[in-house]
Amino acid sequence: MTTSEQHATATAYWTVGPEQGELRSEDLPAPGPGEALVRTLYSGISKGTELVVHRASVPECVANAMAAPNQVGDFPYPVKFGYLTVGVVEDGPEGWAGRTVFCLYPHQDRFIVRVESLTVIPDGVPARRAVLTGTVETAINGLWEAGPRLGDRVAVIGAGLVGGMVARLLAGFPLARLQLIDVDPAKRAFADALGVDFSHPDDALPDCDIVIHCSASQEGLQRSLQLVGDDGDIIEMSWYADRKISLPLGEDFHARRLSIRASQVGVVARARRHRRTNAERLALAVSLLQDPVFDVFLTGSSTFAELPGVVQRLADGNLDALCHVIEYPSWDAQSADQPTEFKSADQPTEATR
Repeated sequence: MTTSEQHATATAYWTVGPEQGELRSEDLPAPGPGEALVRTLYSGISKGTELVVHRASVPECVANAMAAPNQVGDFPYPVKFGYLTVGVVEDGPEGWAGRTVFCLYPHQDRFIVRVESLTVIPDGVPARRAVLTGTVETAINGLWEAGPRLGDRVAVIGAGLVGGMVARLLAGFPLARLQLIDVDPAKRAFADALGVDFSHPDDALPDCDIVIHCSASQEGLQRSLQLVGDDGDIIEMSWYADRKISLPLGEDFHARRLSIRASQVGVVARARRHRRTNAERLALAVSLLQDPVFDVFLTGSSTFAELPGVVQRLADGNLDALCHVIEYPSWDAQSADQPTEFKSADQPTEATR
């Protein structure tokens, strides 16, 4: 059997309505010139953004701007969305076969993509951990936007996936003070694992040079305005989608000449936009994942067949996760990383329980 016959179809996850997702089969052509066939090993669920898509909450006015690089379909639905995928190249230009790669691609068991869209995963980075590449890239972009300086006092509000990533990267900076702030006291153990100080919002230290807000909450942004020092900067990394929030702009914001600046990963931060490409930013992100501390962000796994049920459990709040990993039943998963057990076909799945 030829390679093209073996890979004539693929299975992908689609959002097909508000809080409705399903796995769909689709045709998969043979790779053309400059293209690679990738068999997926793992994908990660970026909970904040993917649940916005799952709930059909992407505002129409930014639908084009918020589209993922290899998205198929348009918001609100049907749409094939996702961007944390790791796989092995099975066919492609000379020198690519057998390489383990990261790609900003939706949840799909095998796919065709131009090789320019692939980031080779370096030795020392396990394939499973490499699903975090896109999130590390987001954190890098936020720090390029923030521009922390020697001796700065910095607070990160929101100890979720992005906030935790930002705090971990900041832990390597020569700062005078760094606090990871969250309303959940259980996040203290998470902060300890990252090597950063933890604080409840009520106890956080004021007069920060920079506050990086990642909680996607009105209360968190309001607290940012109180904690940043005079003439200080707030970097807003949250995406509120179609939610409306209220801020007391007549208080700290106006009187103390504060600045709120958005950071969004779709383009390289303006401080580096003319000197770094998206590909260079991704290569930097995956290189940082040689540090095993990043495994703390991988907080659970499920099989690809369970994906629709897993997304709904995340949306309902019945599954707590930072980055939930989806495992694809393929020989590659065991050859590219440590052995992984997969449920047999007669075992119950998330979708059938």
